[in-house]
Amino acid sequence: MRITRRLSLVAIAAASALALAGCAGGGGSEAEVTPEAAPTFAAGSTMEKLSEAGTITIGTKFDQPLFGLVGPDGTPEGFDVEIGKIIAAKLGIAPDKIKWTETVSANREPFIENGQVDLVVATYTINDKRKEVISFAGPYYLAGQSILTLADNDDIKSEDDLVGQPVCSVTGSTPAAKLAEIGAEPVLTDTYTNCLEPLRSGKVVAVSTDNVILAGLAAQNEGEFKVVGEPFTEEPYGIGLAKDDTDFRNFINDTLEESYEDGTYEAAWESTAGTVLPFVDPPAVDRY
Repeated sequence: MRITRRLSLVAIAAASALALAGCAGGGGSEAEVTPEAAPTFAAGSTMEKLSEAGTITIGTKFDQPLFGLVGPDGTPEGFDVEIGKIIAAKLGIAPDKIKWTETVSANREPFIENGQVDLVVATYTINDKRKEVISFAGPYYLAGQSILTLADNDDIKSEDDLVGQPVCSVTGSTPAAKLAEIGAEPVLTDTYTNCLEPLRSGKVVAVSTDNVILAGLAAQNEGEFKVVGEPFTEEPYGIGLAKDDTDFRNFINDTLEESYEDGTYEAAWESTAGTVLPFVDPPAVDRY
């Protein structure tokens, strides 16, 4: 399902089941999400359990500007965080009842498998290997792998220029695997912010991950870095959940589609990543 027209914020407020109001935070104003009143769900479903508990644990990144970055009050903010709030609201769970757990790329599947989190919304690329142990709802955004260099580096223009060069990425990520595939020399760490000092010092010539993540890092460190070249992969971002919880996955997909239609998705984007990146229509969810 794709959005063919953009709703004004007035129409959003009138049409949406979620009340949105601007509030200060991070690089822009976040959307304040109000939960729906007394939703009911099938007995024994994950939705019923979470709704009755009145709380949900969501894994997200804590170090990625625009998508998941810990703010001054100690809670994360960004587009992924807003997507998590939209899902929680449909369960009747208020934003202050969400428990946010930091999930780096290497621990996302284990945290879901072990029940440490109920969901992961963390720039999480859907792929077949991950589907062997967890399930995905979505996708809700389509990113692409790109390259971050020092602002004065004119030698690297595309992925071809990374061959044989040390390039920083994150352990357990799809970008790290792609770097090895194209013949670069991956230098791996646990978070993308930890790649910035090696880039500054010249230990690596570039950082490579999804274009939206790199755009956030460049914006946060204005004048130091630049994103170069065109994206050279497609990275569909999904919401990770327990393997084969089909009812919960369908519920999340329904919630995503409703947010596309009523404008809450676009409002979430514009208040976070949209402060730097243009809005694009979300991809169709996968009903596998």
